[in-house]
Amino acid sequence: MALPAIQASGTDYFRRILEQIPFPVTHCSRDLRYVWVNQSYANWLGRSREEIMGRPIADVIGAAGFSKLLPHFEQVLSGQPVRYEEEVSFRGLGSRWIKVSYDPLFGLEGNVEGWVAVVNDITERRAGEEALRKSDRRKDEFLATLAHELRNPLAPIRNAVEIQRANGPTTPELEWSREIIDRQAKHLSRLVDDLLDLSRITLGKIRLESERIPVAGFVVQAVETSRPLIEENGQALTVDLPPEPLFVNGDHTRLSQVVTNLLNNAAKYTPRGGHLKLSVMRDEVDPERVCVRMSDTGMGIPEDMLASIFDLFVQVGNPLEHGSGGLGIGLTLAQKVIAKHGGTIEAHSAGPGQGSEFVIRLPLTSQPFPSGAAGHGRPDVPASRTQRVLIVDDNSDHTDSLAALLKMAGHEVMSAYDAEDALARAAAFRPSVVLLDIGMPRMNGYELARRIRLEPWGGATILVALTGWGQADDRRRAREAGIDRHLTKPVEFAAIAKLLSGA
Repeated sequence: MALPAIQASGTDYFRRILEQIPFPVTHCSRDLRYVWVNQSYANWLGRSREEIMGRPIADVIGAAGFSKLLPHFEQVLSGQPVRYEEEVSFRGLGSRWIKVSYDPLFGLEGNVEGWVAVVNDITERRAGEEALRKSDRRKDEFLATLAHELRNPLAPIRNAVEIQRANGPTTPELEWSREIIDRQAKHLSRLVDDLLDLSRITLGKIRLESERIPVAGFVVQAVETSRPLIEENGQALTVDLPPEPLFVNGDHTRLSQVVTNLLNNAAKYTPRGGHLKLSVMRDEVDPERVCVRMSDTGMGIPEDMLASIFDLFVQVGNPLEHGSGGLGIGLTLAQKVIAKHGGTIEAHSAGPGQGSEFVIRLPLTSQPFPSGAAGHGRPDVPASRTQRVLIVDDNSDHTDSLAALLKMAGHEVMSAYDAEDALARAAAFRPSVVLLDIGMPRMNGYELARRIRLEPWGGATILVALTGWGQADDRRRAREAGIDRHLTKPVEFAAIAKLLSGA
């Protein structure tokens, strides 16, 4: 509470006013004594006013607290108002967090004769804030561990599917079951990524890889990603792209993820035989912005939910009635990503059963398009150069399935299921590339990388972390350990093949 500068001669009247304030208030003199305190201050310290007034501040609050507050006393006695929030030890009260205002008291000749202090004990508030911070840290640690534990089994599942594909045509039934496994594994991977992305964005840890990109590029990629779900649901999809090329400064992957989420939501909440429409055009109101509209003929959104539809864990309707409703984080994620691109996203619906429409608006850019940067299609698996690859992972299913894939691609492969064994084998094998897990017993991947770098043959070896630990801090620790690349499980085999072709 800020107080006006007052004359010392008016303090009697001022004290009567301060007595009514529910916060502890004191009037202190230039010689660092309590001149007057209100009843709230006396109650706070657990003493009578007679035990406080007229006594030195140091005697009342104790030497430790006095020493910590002395610089503030000196500042207010120089004529400056003081505001601070600190943890201070008080005699008889213990350590307390206080938020304090000091205002100087001026004499008739303009000299500072003391100050008035208003004290607010915020110990409980600070304890609550710290509890929330600890809860957030535990939540982030839990999400990171959950992602790691889910990614580890997903990686060998995806590898097994790739092995089946590489072995050529099979019966229609096996082909059908293989595609189900692959599709559901990808879906689970996206759910894990959404959980982690939400945590990163909320904490401000997400980093956008912005460049000048065509809007049609990330929209078309989103359509390719969502088309299997739409076709499985027996829905029709219309895509309208503008005749003119439109470009934005943005992260291609993130923007494609947003449109994919909108397409998937539309497919989930639209009955079989329904119609989805995705259109891209210049915004009619602001031609300097592009407008991406996603509409459907689905279940619609009640009017009272439109304002909260982007809130975390909010879902339309009863999840039991649409079992593939997801976690309720896709729209929250979409809103935060679009906001980071300087854009907006809105939801519209005429009500239940009337379908819904989501409108994204992003600022256009007219910067020159860099040569060779237009392609954002799905890369083909490159023809791999033969490499000597050491795979180190205590998950034998992942190690063995990845080794089988790499051998089929023509690489020379050796496997190890712990770091000590990997070091022993590598001394004779001399790998050109090491694909190593991070979370392993006895010796983790960071320590293994450091040990490899100390070997005479280790300086030229390419070290690639292939792990379920994918947070920003995990990547930083990988760099510090001498690891060249960090890939988060499950990884498309095409990405590994491309990496090895350039190793």
